[in-house]
Formats: sequence, C-alpha cells, structure tokens
Amino acid sequence: MRWQQVLPQLANLEDPAAQELFSQAQEVSLPANSIVFHQGDPCSNYLLVLEGSVKVLTRAENGREIVLYRLAAGDSCVLTTSCLFGNVPYPAEGSTETAVTALSIPARAFKKAIQQSDAFRTLVFQTFTAHLASVITLVEEVAFGRLSSRLARYLVKQAESGTRINITHQALATELGSAREVISRQLKEFEGSGLVTLQRGSIQLQNMDALKQLAGV
Repeated sequence: MRWQQVLPQLANLEDPAAQELFSQAQEVSLPANSIVFHQGDPCSNYLLVLEGSVKVLTRAENGREIVLYRLAAGDSCVLTTSCLFGNVPYPAEGSTETAVTALSIPARAFKKAIQQSDAFRTLVFQTFTAHLASVITLVEEVAFGRLSSRLARYLVKQAESGTRINITHQALATELGSAREVISRQLKEFEGSGLVTLQRGSIQLQNMDALKQLAGV
C-alpha cells in the first residue's frame, strides 16, 4: 500500500523538513490481535494507521479496563503524540483488532519536523486536538453519564451493521469502563423491559425506538 493514497494531506507537504521526514518513514504490518504498545513502554515512533483497526485501552490496578478510542485508516494516536512531546512512557495499551498497516516515523525525525515544518506541525496539532476532544467526551460520559444511557447508545451504534450484536458482557464492560456484573445486571433490566434478548455471546435488539430514546439519539 502506498501511504500517499491514504494520507494525501501529508503527501502534499513540500517543505524540506517534511520531505526529510518522509524519507525516514517506513510502512509496517502487524497481524490481528497483536500488541502495538504496552502500558509503560517508551514511545519511539509516531504511527499513522493506513489500514485496519487499533484499539487503545487503559487498565486500572484492580483490573478494570476501558477502551479510550479506536484508530482507523488515516488516524494517528493522541497518546503517542503526547508521549513524544512529553518524553514520557505510554499510559495505556494499544492492540490491533484486525491486520494493520501503519506508517512508522522515528521519534527523532518526528520531533525535528515538528520544530522545522510549520505545515507538518499544524497538521499534527489538528489531529491531536480532534482526538483529545473525543477522549474528554468519554471521560465526561463515564464520570457523569448514566450507564443505562451509555449502554443503549453503544448498542444503537453497533446496530448499524444489524440488530444482532456478537459481544460478551465482559467485552461490553471494557468498552464502557464498567464491571461485568454491572453490565449484566443492566442488560437483564433491558431484557425485562423488552428492549433486548440475551443469548450466549450475543445480544438481539428487540425495540430499537425505545433504545434510541434511552440513548438520547
């Protein structure tokens, strides 16, 4: 895959600093279900996803997990950017959900381009700001939102590909930053209200209008 096709906004940068950056960039491939970075790892490269999906999650000392965001084609990781700026290790974990192809830029080349290329710096900060806003929204939802509404919103969003959602209660808990027991209890309430039917490893949505109303969409 030619990265210029997926990232034309980068390919169109013509200043010398950006061109030097591209000369050091490499395409890398990772299989599905592999670790991109562990929590606590040093950040040595700036990654831009060209193809596939990467999930970024954080894990508490008690074992609870929450998915912070996902990266798709054309995305860069807000945590990678912040770690490179601050010279600090990763505070979360990234893993591939599918086979992934990414553009890898060495940290030294990235920092040099940030200093010398106005166009590249602007592009990086635009992407960083957009992803940071989504993380702040997630924090607000977890801290102040009702779990029933967040769960309904997640189910409605997943229903774009069909009313049967193949997911475990533990995976749902990770997505929403909750405990499996809490998610199971909430789903049982949904089932009792006729919103869903629970099956082993899947959820069948029964009343989409009611779920949308609960989700506020």
